[in-house]
Amino acid sequence: MGGQQSTTKFTWKIENFSHLNDEKIYSEPFILGGYPWKIVLYPMGVKIDENKGAVDQLAIYLEAMKTANMSEGWSRVVKFKLVVFNQLNTNKTITTETIHDFNEKVVSLGYPSFMTLTELHNPGNGFIVKDACIVGAEVFISKSTSEKQVNQTVNSNVSPVSIKSTKQVNAELGYATLGRVITFLQTNKVKDMNDKTCKELQVLWDQLKKFKLDLTWLEPQVQSALGMKGYVEKALQVEKLKENVVISELETERLKANLAAAEVNLDMERDLLKEKGIKERDLDSELGSGSWRP
Repeated sequence: MGGQQSTTKFTWKIENFSHLNDEKIYSEPFILGGYPWKIVLYPMGVKIDENKGAVDQLAIYLEAMKTANMSEGWSRVVKFKLVVFNQLNTNKTITTETIHDFNEKVVSLGYPSFMTLTELHNPGNGFIVKDACIVGAEVFISKSTSEKQVNQTVNSNVSPVSIKSTKQVNAELGYATLGRVITFLQTNKVKDMNDKTCKELQVLWDQLKKFKLDLTWLEPQVQSALGMKGYVEKALQVEKLKENVVISELETERLKANLAAAEVNLDMERDLLKEKGIKERDLDSELGSGSWRP
């Protein structure tokens, strides 16, 4: 099958991360782009050299699961991203992207040196919060041959994927929505939030809260983004008021200049009348009575 193009995302929250003793761990199977996958994580590093032991690097891979839909010689060209989310600052989330050909001989591809374990475990870095690490994958299938896509709602000979409990499905949907919120915050600058983007984020946030995940680490960033619209509106109001003050000050200066010119003209008229023989006291008297005529 050629020309197939699809993209989806998956998010995996790993609890009790510091207590993991396994050399490698697997996510629950999930379907991305119409095909079943697993994320493979080496939380203690990959042993590149048995004499040297495990390197100080987190290793993470995307693995294609074998199904009955695969014929001999199957292959699929995949552009994929692997992600370790920063739970304190989404701008520091680490994402890698590559394109590779998965086939019957190469079913697992990824990064043996994704990030240092020191950076991962540093409490202030935000990659592990409340002993939980969140990783994810995004897949774009550009071409596949000798296999068929699986349907997530029917039996596809991958029972862990197609037959799931409601709890499993809700968990996957919840973490998928979490990934969408984090991606939204990464791709939209807070200072540029407007009515449209605020509504989009609010809808995503309301959906995410329904899954009853622990969102205390993310809520301040979301509320900051949602509150930015009001801040921007108030800032614009202040700028408008400043502009009005400047306009008022300019108008005041113009009126002062007109008054000064009028006073000069009045003095000149007074002097001319004096030259015609009108005494100043008579002039002042006439002006005071309001009945003076030249």
